[in-house]
Amino acid sequence: MLNLRTCAAKLRPLTASQTVKTISQHRPAAPRTFQQIRCYSAPVAAEPFLSGTSSNYVEEMYYAWLENPKSVHKSWDIFFRNANAGAAPGTAYQSPPPLSTSLSTLSQAQFLVQAQPNVDKLVEDHLAVQSLIRAYQVRGHHIAKLDPLGISCVNFDDAPVTVSPNVDLAVFKERLRVLTVGGFYGLDESDLDKVFHLPTTTFIGGNESALPLREIIRRLEMAYCQHIGVEFMFINDLEQCQWIRQKFETPGIMQFTNEEKRTLLARLVRSTRFEEFLHRKWSSEKRFGLEGCEVLIPALKTIIDKSSEKGVDYVIMGMPHRGRLNVLANVIRKELEQIFCQFDSKLEAADEGSGDVKYHLGMYHRRINRVTDRNITLSLVANPSHLEAADPVVQGKTKAEQFYCGDTEGKKVMSILLHGDAAFAGQGIVYETFHLSDLPSYTTHGTVHVVVNNQIGFTTDPRMARSSPYPTDVARVVNAPIFHVNADDPEAVVYVCNVAAEWRSTFHKDVVVDLVCYRRNGHNEMDEPMFTQPLMYKQIRKQKPVLQKYAELLISQGVVNQPEYEEEIAKYDKICEEAHARSKDEKILHIKHWLDSPWPGFFTLDGQPRSMTCPSTGLNEEDLTHIGQVASSVPVEDFTIHGGLSRILKTRGEMVKNRTVDWALAEYMAFGSLLKEGIHIRLSGQDVERGTFSHRHHVLHDQNVDKRTCIPMNHLWPNQAPYTVCNSSLSEYGVLGFELGFAMASPNALVLWEAQFGDFHNTAQCIIDQFICPGQAKWVRQNGIVLLLPHGMEGMGPEHSSARPERFLQMCNDDPDVFPKLDDFDVRQLYDCNWIVVNCSTPANFFHVLRRQILLPFRKPLIIFTPKSLLRHPEARSSFDDMLPGTHFLRVIPDGGPAAQSPEQVKRVLFCTGKVYYDLTRERKARQMEADVAITRVEQLSPFPFDLLQREAQKYPAAELVWCQEEHKNQGYYDYVKPRLRTTINRAKPVWYAGREPAAAPATGNKKTHLTELQRLLDTAFNLDAFKDLA
Repeated sequence: MLNLRTCAAKLRPLTASQTVKTISQHRPAAPRTFQQIRCYSAPVAAEPFLSGTSSNYVEEMYYAWLENPKSVHKSWDIFFRNANAGAAPGTAYQSPPPLSTSLSTLSQAQFLVQAQPNVDKLVEDHLAVQSLIRAYQVRGHHIAKLDPLGISCVNFDDAPVTVSPNVDLAVFKERLRVLTVGGFYGLDESDLDKVFHLPTTTFIGGNESALPLREIIRRLEMAYCQHIGVEFMFINDLEQCQWIRQKFETPGIMQFTNEEKRTLLARLVRSTRFEEFLHRKWSSEKRFGLEGCEVLIPALKTIIDKSSEKGVDYVIMGMPHRGRLNVLANVIRKELEQIFCQFDSKLEAADEGSGDVKYHLGMYHRRINRVTDRNITLSLVANPSHLEAADPVVQGKTKAEQFYCGDTEGKKVMSILLHGDAAFAGQGIVYETFHLSDLPSYTTHGTVHVVVNNQIGFTTDPRMARSSPYPTDVARVVNAPIFHVNADDPEAVVYVCNVAAEWRSTFHKDVVVDLVCYRRNGHNEMDEPMFTQPLMYKQIRKQKPVLQKYAELLISQGVVNQPEYEEEIAKYDKICEEAHARSKDEKILHIKHWLDSPWPGFFTLDGQPRSMTCPSTGLNEEDLTHIGQVASSVPVEDFTIHGGLSRILKTRGEMVKNRTVDWALAEYMAFGSLLKEGIHIRLSGQDVERGTFSHRHHVLHDQNVDKRTCIPMNHLWPNQAPYTVCNSSLSEYGVLGFELGFAMASPNALVLWEAQFGDFHNTAQCIIDQFICPGQAKWVRQNGIVLLLPHGMEGMGPEHSSARPERFLQMCNDDPDVFPKLDDFDVRQLYDCNWIVVNCSTPANFFHVLRRQILLPFRKPLIIFTPKSLLRHPEARSSFDDMLPGTHFLRVIPDGGPAAQSPEQVKRVLFCTGKVYYDLTRERKARQMEADVAITRVEQLSPFPFDLLQREAQKYPAAELVWCQEEHKNQGYYDYVKPRLRTTINRAKPVWYAGREPAAAPATGNKKTHLTELQRLLDTAFNLDAFKDLA
């Protein structure tokens, strides 16, 4: 706001016909008794009291007094009241009394105030205008004309919007009841032509600092109650609020050149005619078209254009199925013939895997942005039908791309997420993803969210689908501004998208664009919406398409003429027809053409592994010792660690001297060695920095300096890759999806997610079922993510015991009835499987499986059931000898005791996996049955080690074969192992079971019952007559 030269001008309400008089008479200001004396560069006598730098100060005092007269010194209160009553400033001013004078004597100076009884009315009117402006800013979106159908999905008073130069107070009194608490704040019709000074919290004045009330209301109506509804006043940052006000309140700010209008029309033509072309050619095919929200294409292109202008060169997108083909064609610029051939039912699949429907596929493309003439890379992530499941995946991939190119502020790489209205409000993963947006290890520095608000979800009305007024209300939790816009006003949409892209570039925070539109057809093209929304669809049938509306507008404005418009349509129709003709030449469907995350250089040119072998995963002793020494020390000076941690590090140091490792040290050595080889490692999950069981301690905390930390892993080698270890939010679905996306970006990184307890992965089941397990089969997309799932029956109750191994094993794609005939058996098996499932019983094997994950010539998800009690079990130790060059991961660990020396004398072979091995060896030793019972550990469950277990079974010809597990019979590994074990022996013998009985819960909550069950399974395992009656 411009500085005003006189105080009187600021206080007195001006009518439109009045002019502001400059007061030349003034009285010099006396020093303020209770205020710090200001220093001026010129003598006080040379500077008028109400002009120059003094006016800034007076202005500040005046606004403070307007809000609360008691907030300023008593002398200022008297001055403002007197000036307001009509006194000249020189007369109005009363110098404050000396300190010895009682403040009560000031009442003698108030004679002028009593002469003007309407002072309070004046103050109230100014405050009323400020409150009115704020009311529009806070609640104007409630009465904006957002719904193109005019039926409004938002439960607010939807009185018709009329804007004219002449504001009728009677009309607005009823409408403003929605905006204001007490109606019109006491203003009446006689105030409409009074001029009020505008507060600094509005930009409606433009270059004017005061406006008549009538014009104030008109401009507020134009800014907040037309086709754009702005939700932003909940944001608790004044600078951000002011930025938004300036973007929407400044008079005439939403202007477009004729060239910009023609570009917008051309984009609408492509968006609309693409859907019409598909409808003409394949009228009975599902395609989840964009009809009713064709403006989405110009919207996305505007966001990309503006972001490219601001320096972004890589945009990663996620979206549901509606409009996906249109986005692929007109935003990503996928070849049209590649899209059209997807509709050919005779097309044969050429790639491995089962594929996916066309409206789930992703894409990666690098091209020139024609508006900015800069290179831009666009990636659309493949997704399942589970709406919003791709949100965290996109964010994780975006974070990874930012990390690998050193983009620490999100200036080069950004994400755009598209949503449906029902899913945005209904799916909890939206909330989880929002809550990652500002966490240090998860932020992508702002995402632009675009909601395609069809005002319906399949067949469900909004009033049945959400409790909040808008589908976008979830975004308020992270202070993201929300821009609602009528999708039938393309210029408003483009303007809002420009502002959204600028917001993201300026503040690096999330922003939401809510495209309020409609769905011209049913949920899909075959669906009949009139069954459930008859009135809505009667209105939709009457609705003129947005392209037709906008074309008519531009023709009426003389921006284009009818022949030019028709030529634009004919030009795009010809492009589609020619592409359709070429698509008929396609005979084979290549899913890899739709890959969303290529790994250049990792595979051969035809997408195959460069070899089918895996080198030794062992390390030389010097590296093992060096990593062990760093792991047992504090590599930073003057850093005080906890006394208990000092003892842990000392124990580690002693183990290194003795050439042994426990679980935590084995993990340290696997990570440290890969970092030396340039492999980035990212470990994420709840409490992973310390470890749920206080075993890891990868982040050390100074006990004397707040927030001072040290990560020894990043002090191993001079030119090592960085190690990222980060405690996550208390989310599984969102965080696992994020890490999956991070692992998509590069094969040269080990990305691990650890569950706090193994069974907590079930809240992320959607990511596991839809992405991790079938991802390669559906989308030809390999991923090397590692899941660390603490597992073991230890009397901790039903919720902290089982990582549900039966679920992972059930989803393995190997055939239980076929013994594979393969060259390079172990590696080829890994290549053919959909994921790897292991349960290691030694730290060395854990070390090897982590290193193998990177040294393999391809990538597969790795599921590891990790121990709890074994972390500190005195027998769960490994020697350096098991980790030296030439050693490797052991899929099966045979018995190495007396039973193996005389295999023909062995009466029973116990096959097991994981922690139960230590219970079995302890019991066998107590019963002195080492020569009678052999114990074979199956470390890799899937792919199943048919070859090695066949060898084990043949080694003990006279022995019974028993599968032993601590889990219940209907859980754990038994149903997976039994048929495969029988296949290895050609079904020559039965495979017996020793373990807990079937149960509904994973474990008992009673400690005594737990121990009783454990003893029972051990009795069964070592009772050589246990199965005699069953044979």
